[in-house]
Amino acid sequence: MALTKLFAVFLICLFSFYSKTAKSQYCGCSPILCCSQKGYCGIDDDYCGSGCRSGPCRKSKEPLDRIVTQEFFDKIISQANNSCAGKRFYTRDSFINAANTFPNFTSFVTRREIATLFAHFTHETKHFCYIEEVGSSGDYCDKNNREYPCALGKNYYGRGPFQLTWNYNYGACGRILGVDLLSQPEFVTSNPNVSFGTALWFWMNSVRPVLSQGFGATIRAINVMECNGENSGAVNARIRYYRDYCGQLGVESGANITC
Repeated sequence: MALTKLFAVFLICLFSFYSKTAKSQYCGCSPILCCSQKGYCGIDDDYCGSGCRSGPCRKSKEPLDRIVTQEFFDKIISQANNSCAGKRFYTRDSFINAANTFPNFTSFVTRREIATLFAHFTHETKHFCYIEEVGSSGDYCDKNNREYPCALGKNYYGRGPFQLTWNYNYGACGRILGVDLLSQPEFVTSNPNVSFGTALWFWMNSVRPVLSQGFGATIRAINVMECNGENSGAVNARIRYYRDYCGQLGVESGANITC
C-alpha cells in the first residue's frame, strides 16, 4: 500500500515536471507559433525574431534584400505617373545601397518596420513620384546656426523621400553620409543613394526610436500637425498604405495604428 502511494506521488511529480517543461518549451503557445521575448504568441518578426524563446524562431535576421524585393518596390513605383521625375530616379538598388551605409538599420530591420517605412515613403513622395518639395519658396536658412552655416546662394527646402529641410539638417546629415550637403544641397536630388540616405538618417534619429509604440507614433514623429487634427486624410492615407504593405509582407499591423 505504501509502495503504491509512493508510486502515485512519483507520477504526480513527473507529470508536474513535464507540464512545466512543456509550458516552458512553448510558453503556452501552439508549437507552430513563436513565443516572444515578452512571452506572447505569434508568427511574425516581433515574435520569431530577436529574443524569441521557442517555436519556429528565426536564428538570424532576414536579409534586407529578401524583404524589399524588386517586385515589392515595383508595385509601389509603378503607380507613379510616367512623367514623374522620381520614376527615373528612385530604384530599389539605390535604397538597398543607402541602407547598407546604416549597419544598425540593416542588422535589426523587420518586415513590419519596412512596411512602416515604405508607407511613409509612399505618402511623402506620392509613390516615388517627387524628389523634392512641390512649390517650395524660401531658403530655409537658420542664420543663427553657427555649426552648419548656410552656403551663399543655396536653398535648403525639402528634398528626398522625407523632404530633408533646413541647413542644420543638411549639415548634420551630410556629415554622417560623408557628403557636403551644405554647399551642395542639390546633391540630394541628383544622387538616389544620397537621397535615400537622407531619409534613413532622419528615420534612425527621429522615427525608429518610437517604432515600438506603434504606427501612430511614427506618423507623429514625421508630421505632428497631421496628428493634431490638421489633416486626417493624410493620416488615413498613411494607415492605408501601412496595412497594405503589412499584408504584402505577411506581418500583423499591430496595435496603436493611428495617432
